Parts: sequence; C-alpha cells; structure tokens
Amino acid sequence: MTAIAEFLLPMNPGILLALGGLLVPLLGARLSRIYVIALPTVLLAYIFALPDGSHAAVSFLGYELELLRIDNLSRIFVTIFMIAAILGNLYAWHEADPLQLTAAQVYAGSAIAAALAGDLISLFVFWELTAISSVFLIWASGTESAFRSGMRYLIIQVSSGVLLLAGLIVHLNATGSLAFEHFGLDAPGAPLILLAFGIKCAFPLLHNWLQDAYSQATVVGTVVLSAFTTKLAVYALARGFAGTEMLIWIGAVMAVFPIFYAAIENDLRRVLAYTLNSQLGMMVVGIGIGTELALNGTAAHAFASVIYKALLFMAMGAVLFRTGTCKGSDLGNLFRSMPLTMAFCVVGAASVSALPLFSGFVSKSLIVSASGKEGYWLVWCALLLASLGAFHQSVFRICYSVFFARDRGMRPKEAPTNMLLAMGAAAVLCVGIGVWPEPLYALLPYDVDYAPYTASHVITQLQLLAFAALAFTVLMLYRIYPPELKSTNLDFDWVYRRLLPRGLIAVGRAIDTGYKHVTDDAKTVIRAAMSLSASVFAPGGLYGRTFGVGNAVAIIAFLLLVALMVSYSAV
Repeated sequence: MTAIAEFLLPMNPGILLALGGLLVPLLGARLSRIYVIALPTVLLAYIFALPDGSHAAVSFLGYELELLRIDNLSRIFVTIFMIAAILGNLYAWHEADPLQLTAAQVYAGSAIAAALAGDLISLFVFWELTAISSVFLIWASGTESAFRSGMRYLIIQVSSGVLLLAGLIVHLNATGSLAFEHFGLDAPGAPLILLAFGIKCAFPLLHNWLQDAYSQATVVGTVVLSAFTTKLAVYALARGFAGTEMLIWIGAVMAVFPIFYAAIENDLRRVLAYTLNSQLGMMVVGIGIGTELALNGTAAHAFASVIYKALLFMAMGAVLFRTGTCKGSDLGNLFRSMPLTMAFCVVGAASVSALPLFSGFVSKSLIVSASGKEGYWLVWCALLLASLGAFHQSVFRICYSVFFARDRGMRPKEAPTNMLLAMGAAAVLCVGIGVWPEPLYALLPYDVDYAPYTASHVITQLQLLAFAALAFTVLMLYRIYPPELKSTNLDFDWVYRRLLPRGLIAVGRAIDTGYKHVTDDAKTVIRAAMSLSASVFAPGGLYGRTFGVGNAVAIIAFLLLVALMVSYSAV
C-alpha cells in the first residue's frame, strides 16, 4: 500500500474521484454502479496510506500551489467524505441516470480536493466546482420548482466563491501569501473570506438555500447534498478561523432558531434541513471556542453528523421513492409496510438526538463540555435547547408522523434492497461509534482525554430527552401541538423569493412608466419643433417666401451700409 501511495503521491484523491466520475457515462449502467462504489473505496484506503505533510506543489502564473496537504484535521474530513460517497453511491444503485451519478462523483471529489488544498487559489477552484457540479442534483428532478430552486442555489453558491476570490486577492496583495491557514478576523481580506465560508455553512440570514435546495433535489441528490457543502464550510472555518469568538454567538443562534421553523414545516426534507442547520450551529460554536476539546468536538460531530443526517435523508428519500410524497400531512402509519426503513430512521433519530449509545452522544458532548469548561453558560444552555429540538423534530416530527401517526391509507412496498443496505450500513456506523467511540477519537485533530460515558453526562442527557418526550405527549393530548398543514413556510428566504422579485418587478414597471413619460414628452417637443420649422422654412413661411425685387435691393443696401461702417471704424 505504501508503494501505491508513493506512486500516486502527486495526486489529490479528490481530483482522482472527480476525474474518475467523468468516466461514468462511458461504462454502461451495470458496470458504472460497481465502479462508483469501488473507486471511493480504493481512494479511502489511499488516504490512510498518505503520510502527513504537503505534497503535489505546482507552479501557476508565478505562484506555488499546494494541491495536497494532509494532516489530522483534513484527514478526518476527507475520510468521512469518502465514506459518504460510498454510502451515497450504494443508495443510488437503482438509479439509471448517468447525469446524477457523474455529478455526484464530481461533487464529492471537488469537496475532498478542496479539503486537501493548501493554498487559496486551489481552494477557490474546487470551492466553485462543488457549486457547479452539485446543482445538477437539483435540476435532475426535472420540475419547474426544482429549476428555479437550482438557479437560486447556484447564484448563492457562486456568490460565495466570488467573495472568496475577492478576499483572496486582498489577502495576496497585502501579504504576498496564498497559504490557506489560520487567518483570524484581523488578517487582510479575512472578513470577505469568513463571509464566503459563512454562506456555505448556512449562517443565520444566509441559510435558506439549504432548505430550498435540499427539498427540491432528487431522492439521491438530497442524500449526497447533505454530506459535502456544509461540512466543507465547517472544515474551512476550523482551518481559518478557529478561536474567533464571534463564531460562538453566531453558532448559538444557528443551533436554536431552526428548531422553531422545523416545528411548523410540512415538507419533511425541509424539516431535516432545518435540523441539519441546527447541528451546523453546534459545530460553529466549537470552532469559535477554539480549544483543543472544542475543535475535537467539531470534527467528531461533523463526522457523526454526515452519517446520521445521511441516514435520515435516506429514510425520507425511501419514503418519497415509494409513496411519491414527503409531506407530513400526507403520511402516516407506514411502519407496517416499511418496517426496516422505520427501524433505520429510528436509529438516525436517536443519533441526532444524542441518545446514549448512539453516535451523536459521543460527539455532541465534546462541544457541550467545552462550552461549559470555558464558562459560556448561556451558550451551554442554547446547545441543550438545540438538543431538545433535534430530539423533538427527528423522533416526533419525522419518525412518529411518518410511521406511526394517523393512517392515510398508503400501503407502499419496502424500500429497494440497495437503499436498505445503505441505510443499514449507516445505522451500523451510528451505533458502532456510539458504543465504541475510541476509533473516532483516534482520528481527531488533537489527543483526546475525554470520557463521554460518565454518570453525570448520561443522566443529564436522559433527563433532557425524557422531558422533551413528556412535553410532546402533553402538547399532543391537549391538541396544542401545531397540526400538519399543507403549506410552504418561508423564513428569511421570503426576502429573495417574494420581496426581491416583487421589488424588481415594481422597479421595472417604474422604469417602464418613466421611459414612457420621457418618450411621450420627447415626441411632443419634436412635433412642436417640426411644426415651428415648417412654419418658418416651408414654402410660404418666413424664410421660404419669395422676396420682391424692391425688398431684395433694400436688404442688400442695408448689408452694404453695415459693411462700410465696419470698415470705417477699423480705419
């Protein structure tokens, strides 16, 4: 394996995956399905064979680009990205559309290549490539709403890249360095770079592309999208802005506010997107705290989150695939016809809820403990509230409403075998990490001296979850809980989905009205000028009349007199 690694050493495994994905349309349906699972599996082994350090330096326009930098932080992120690519391709085994399979490989490869980039130019190139390749997973749905959503997604993602490029240029001009390293807010161009990262990480008021796009993508596309874009942004923030205190408060807001929108959302993939947004907030809190314990928590939670969120999106994708809908108001009592999907969904829900013995518990507790250890007690309370919200949305809004709520008369088949295998593998990882967290802790950026299974941790978490379950039960019994309604809820995306289009239309109408007034007035002036010109110069007009001989002689005499006077005055 070492010899293979030395042979391939100049190559970024993300680039290999992206380029390899371009071969999918040439291989045929059956061979391509095997190929897209085998390729990331081989590259995953290659990642662990790579030694730490900077490799694959190339010259570009006089600048040295570092295409492959491997260390503890980048290794854990590219590891989970490769695992997500394998699970996503297994989940897509039934999919015959080569466009989706190709886009998925290029997208995953671009995210991996970006996480391994050691310079800002390489980061920018792969950053933009993730946006361009991933939009096809939305457009592949083939609906008008998916097309519009994809256009909004592409504009926002490319805007993130433009901001990154602007920050890169400012930083390069001021420092002469292209190294992708820790910046902090004081570095030249850093605010622009932070904003670029914040867009992809779905910061508050910059987040609605996530709910908008994930709910419109294909069944496979949503699973793939959930793994890469936002976690790449988490990695970039951890690399460039660890210890930036502002991120603590941004993350706390991110962790809390989505749970309220998720409570009234009918589209269950949008519900999951909101819970994903909340989990990202916890990771951002860890980055803002910036201690070794907090950064370990961020990396561990990113790793666990990729798996359990993919599992939940897989379960909802299987329901959508079999029933044709993912609306909570249309679903219920599916546990009889889709029992395995239900079981895997429960595992995902237990993981995101941080139930002991599941992956979310051993990762989330690192961040919560770090916030308490550093004295951020308000943030600590916000993280606990976010945990309650995640439990509520995943267990009750997802599992209960889909599999146990009022029977809607649907009797679909169980999910296809390949979907069940992918969900089963993800579920095994969720339980395995929760029961035996040491292998995950060994991958973390810093040495881990932490025991998640202490009596205080376990009892506190169980009490919180029991309280959440009791609260839901009371709300349901007294019919206070918001019912499932056939509606689409907008939060800040109202600005660009309603306000901006209407504003632009109003501005356009105002411009059109103003233009009409200006042109009408201009036409009036031109007509008046033409009428005056005709009255003066037309035949019979002032200058168009034929002068008599006497009048002509008088005019000539007058002109001669003027000429003589001028000549006399000159003498």
